[in-house]
Amino acid sequence: MASPDIPPEQRALFEYGGLVSFNFLAIDDAGQETHILRQTDLAGFLRVNLDGAHEFFLRAHTSYLDFNEGDAFRSSGDDLVEPTLDRAHYRFNLQRSMAAYEGRQIPFNVIVQGGRQLVHWANGLTLSEQIDGAVVRVSHNQMTLDMLAGVTRDTTTDFDSSRPNFTNDTQRNFYGAMLAVQALPRHRPYVYGIVQRDNNPSEVATVGGVAHEFEYDSHYIGFGSTGSFRDNLVYGLEMVYEGGRGLSASTGPVSSQTEEPISAMAMDLRIDHLLNDPNRSRIGGEVLLATGDKDRRTTSNTVGGNRSGTDDHAFNGFGLINTGLAFSPDVSNLLMFRAGASTFPLRGRGIFDRMQVGVNLLIFNKLNRTGPIAEATDDNRYLGWESDLFVNWQLRSDLSVTLRYGVFFPGDAIQTDHDERHFFFSGITLAF
Repeated sequence: MASPDIPPEQRALFEYGGLVSFNFLAIDDAGQETHILRQTDLAGFLRVNLDGAHEFFLRAHTSYLDFNEGDAFRSSGDDLVEPTLDRAHYRFNLQRSMAAYEGRQIPFNVIVQGGRQLVHWANGLTLSEQIDGAVVRVSHNQMTLDMLAGVTRDTTTDFDSSRPNFTNDTQRNFYGAMLAVQALPRHRPYVYGIVQRDNNPSEVATVGGVAHEFEYDSHYIGFGSTGSFRDNLVYGLEMVYEGGRGLSASTGPVSSQTEEPISAMAMDLRIDHLLNDPNRSRIGGEVLLATGDKDRRTTSNTVGGNRSGTDDHAFNGFGLINTGLAFSPDVSNLLMFRAGASTFPLRGRGIFDRMQVGVNLLIFNKLNRTGPIAEATDDNRYLGWESDLFVNWQLRSDLSVTLRYGVFFPGDAIQTDHDERHFFFSGITLAF
């Protein structure tokens, strides 16, 4: 129990700090133009925990973007990103509160976290977003129920890049619940449902003399499992069906758009084998698939989107999946295979003790041969392959280095260019 004779400010744990990061990025776009960016990031955080029952967390972040002349992805070019709160939440733990203030042990728990936070469910296939809202977790014995209600930050980049102001004015509401059960000692199956409602500003975009409105209301029903088959073989499986309704592409005035059903699906399976050696080596693989729509010209946009009078079979989620560094396609009309390995090769060698190196090999195909992706393709299925290398090196407790290099070799389906595309990133981060 928390002693009432000790003032709260003496029982509280105060933790504060920050980091500064210096980064360099070089990336080839689909048109074989190389973009060079030097980016400096500064972040600071404050955490206050009282008796293990109440926690407040704040984190602010700002960046300075320094592009080579003409290399900016948007016309603004060099830019000082105004400081913003990217995390700001309060967390309440009922079980610890009862123990601290009443001396009682209860067999269940309720955890409420409200504010600006990252919500990442399952493998991240459907949902991995910064949300302003609340997440409630109710747990009892082997069962856990997570409930979500919130809205994306307005600075979230929307999946529909044809919508006006899609990079800095996004408002999508999310409501959902996920039930997980530790059914067996090594396996934790789950099922979830998410409802997404398009609350973006009602704007009209005119492209080539054709006017478009935008509305995409979707829902997701998913299931899967996480766990292990033995001590050194772990897995994660997520499968999801997407339904809902969205506006079709326009053929002239806005009145030509129709509201059509969404019927799509996706699946992600990951397996990792831990070698249990002194170098903490692991090898793994992943299979990812997501349906596409053959009558679209782009797989995620309203402009060039679903044809009026037809169901929309293009999967469009709000998750975060590793689809490579250099190519990095949207998880829509995609069949991807990934094999990877990582190790700490110099364990016990001074400053190299915590240096991790790894490689990923990825093969990309279209799931629907005649359907589109986010860039121009023909009716071939093969999109290409990619090799990614990475280094995560923690030299000291407060100093780390990150390196990423990827090269993508386009396949027969890519129309823009068949030269390889390169991606290089390096960063140095100092924590304080």
